[in-house]
Amino acid sequence: MTAESKNVENDKQQLRTGLWATVNERYPGSMITKSDFVALAKSKKPLSESRLTFVSTAGVQPKGSLPFDTVHPIGDYTFRCVPSDSKPSDLEIHQLKYPTSGAERDINVIFPIERLQELQAVGLIGELAPNFFSFIGYNMDAEMLERTLAEDLAEAVEAEGSDVALLAPA
Repeated sequence: MTAESKNVENDKQQLRTGLWATVNERYPGSMITKSDFVALAKSKKPLSESRLTFVSTAGVQPKGSLPFDTVHPIGDYTFRCVPSDSKPSDLEIHQLKYPTSGAERDINVIFPIERLQELQAVGLIGELAPNFFSFIGYNMDAEMLERTLAEDLAEAVEAEGSDVALLAPA
């Protein structure tokens, strides 16, 4: 198999063909130099038997919890746990980097907590992890993002015993 045919084969298994090239084209100097194949994870059991958690960059958090630092010049590298049984009225958004008016009318447009609860109720999802996770996506130090936020968040997701993590940017 030639290198070119291997890349074509690998691209077919990606969520989106040429993702890294697209990111680098749109954001010159973005520090993303990933050229290796990233295989999609295969589920070990059906979604209807799995525990799912949700991870978002929406900056959603329970009302009364410590707000994200939305004005720090290099970002906030913390996350918030959002109980998966929360009601939208229990939640608020701390985010300055995107317009939140639509999300404030219906938080499900960026943090689909009620939709995921509905999917669990009808049995399409086995169960929801006790917590979902949210952070703000404005983080300018890639090494710190990987070393701090990504590692801490991965540990928290794993501690919840999740089989599946649904990731969504705001």
